[in-house]
Amino acid sequence: MKRLFTLTICLSLLQIIQANALPSVKQSHHFAAFHGEINADTIILPVINHPLPIGAQGNIYKRRLDSIRKDIQLDYNEYVQSYIELYMHNRDEMGQVAGLTRYYFPIYEKAFHDAGIPDEIKFLSIVESKLDPNAVSRVGATGLWQFMGTTAKIYGLNMNEYVDERRDPIQASYAAAAYLKDAYQEFGDWLLAIASYNCGKSNVEHAMEKAGGGSDFWAIRQYLPAETRGYVPAFIAMNYVMNYFGKHNIVAQACNFSLKTDTVMVKKFVSLSNVARALNVGISEITILNPAYRRLIVNGTPKAPRRLILPQTAKENFAALYNVLNSAGDAVAPMEFARPAPVYAVAAPAAHSAYVDVPKSDRKITTYHKVKKGETLAGIADLFGCEVHDLKVWNNLESNRAPVGKTIRVAAGGDISASVSADTKPTL
Repeated sequence: MKRLFTLTICLSLLQIIQANALPSVKQSHHFAAFHGEINADTIILPVINHPLPIGAQGNIYKRRLDSIRKDIQLDYNEYVQSYIELYMHNRDEMGQVAGLTRYYFPIYEKAFHDAGIPDEIKFLSIVESKLDPNAVSRVGATGLWQFMGTTAKIYGLNMNEYVDERRDPIQASYAAAAYLKDAYQEFGDWLLAIASYNCGKSNVEHAMEKAGGGSDFWAIRQYLPAETRGYVPAFIAMNYVMNYFGKHNIVAQACNFSLKTDTVMVKKFVSLSNVARALNVGISEITILNPAYRRLIVNGTPKAPRRLILPQTAKENFAALYNVLNSAGDAVAPMEFARPAPVYAVAAPAAHSAYVDVPKSDRKITTYHKVKKGETLAGIADLFGCEVHDLKVWNNLESNRAPVGKTIRVAAGGDISASVSADTKPTL
């Protein structure tokens, strides 16, 4: 009996020691970026004050990080190791996130390719929101990329009673890419650009000054806000985890929504619940694909069509979908707007996709557009069904900023079929 009691005490002490060996973490449901608005009471990124010592496993971590390095320096040290261990400890959560990357990462990769920033920055969104488009931090940072309202407006994201584009995976990804590219052009270092995404450019500038002009993250790390000191190591660790979770017996879980989607541009007010009924799917699937619509209403108009992402559907649902998207009787119009006249909503043709065939004579679109204040190239490309790259080529633009007041070409020709495309991922 004494031996059993002694064994029980020993096991209990061992569990306590192991628990204390884990990094100290301030628990919260969401990680967040504050973009210059950090408050000591609202830091919710796990803060590791006492990193784990590098052990035998460290050589493996370093070798693997070196093998996946592309454009960003993925340093390995005790801080990075501690975050790797932390994330690997949350096996179920990492399995869920790995499953979600199948949907969100192709969106990020397209936005980053258009902006000319490194592909591996896509892992930063996991540190920010764990790929939850509805994530909201304690200070109001929102969406997959956790934009604060002020920063969101600067980078062209709209927020009103109907829509919050911080929650839109496509719009927010282009905005995040623009911010990070601006930061890189200022600091000349991707890790410093990433650090500024968390604490704001001014905090990075002040840290560089305190470090005597240091231009390396690790050289200025001690002068950065507490959360930001762990933010970059967490980003590097997430690069490791998402590339090698299979080596640690973590299984990517299936998403609870369709990964095969089609896109339509809607020119009227349409209820998402009506769309769900037409497709014979749950409203939750439609809302997770369209998280930006705050009132579950697509607030499209002829002058400002809105994107609607749909799970690919069986052909027998085409007629009901057509009625919802095109029938004036099903429109949901607010009191302050006149009810839009019936228009054709066209989804891009793709194998097994749900789209409405429109007579060729009705497919004409505007070839030129005068850029208004607050518009972005990404938003204009969205509006006219083209790519940011196309806009830059057609108009000899070197940057991703929209030239306010100028008239730019927005189509290669007059046929919408030439500028709208779709595949098994959302049209970006």
